[in-house]
Amino acid sequence: MTLQTEIPRANLASLASKALRHKSFIAGFLVTLLVAGMASLSFLWTPYDVTRLVISDKLQAPSTLHWFGTDHFGRDVLSMIMIGARNSIAVALVAVGIGLGLGVPLGCWAAARGGLVDEALMRLNDLVFAFPALLSAIMITAIFGPGAINAIIAIGIFNIPVFARVARAGALAIWPREYILAARAAGKSKVLITLEHILPNIATLLLVQGTIQFALGILAEASLSYVGLGAQPPMPSWGRMLFEAQTRMVQAPWMAIFPGMAIVITVLALNLLGDGAADILDPKSRRRR
Repeated sequence: MTLQTEIPRANLASLASKALRHKSFIAGFLVTLLVAGMASLSFLWTPYDVTRLVISDKLQAPSTLHWFGTDHFGRDVLSMIMIGARNSIAVALVAVGIGLGLGVPLGCWAAARGGLVDEALMRLNDLVFAFPALLSAIMITAIFGPGAINAIIAIGIFNIPVFARVARAGALAIWPREYILAARAAGKSKVLITLEHILPNIATLLLVQGTIQFALGILAEASLSYVGLGAQPPMPSWGRMLFEAQTRMVQAPWMAIFPGMAIVITVLALNLLGDGAADILDPKSRRRR
């Protein structure tokens, strides 16, 4: 029997109880839920139309009409943050999906095969790590031009070796165990063993790592947008909002404060969520707080 394929209801109740008592997890979960809800709401409604330029309302301070003020084109900052949230979430989500979809099979394959295959895949991982997401985006942009799709590709490529290493490390710790040896003695193939035993046992590792990479993906998307390689106008982006605010820090500080706070709070919430999930799902975790 594997660790994850059959979980007694008592264990599920225990996990739920731990989650409800874990302050960091609850705080991260609630803030993440709030950001996701704000992004979802922007598909149906925003206080103002961000594609409409109202020069007469430019650089207005926060008020009852514009809670977060307006920018140099008269656009409502709150509305832009709401739409920017869905852009950041979409980019990070797809990028993490690319990393999971390609990195996990590669890591499991390397652990199962071992030898030259394992060594070759790990050295290839090291090569990909030498090109961070920003540098990859610059190279991709030089060929295909800037845009959200290219940002997704760049961040996704950087996520592949991350998940490959996590999957490989987790799988290598499981392959020597007795029930794996018994499965091999029963004639099961390495592919079947990986699907039935390895993946269920490393699912929690991948879940926690996925949460961390999701936060890093949002930060990377903001960085790419800041240098003009992410989502292009008129689509709002938190990173580009910071870029546009940098020359107006004294005249209109709210243009930088609110998108900056959105990035910090979202990334912090996701890190709290991932850290809390690691504590809850790992019975051996004894982290000091």
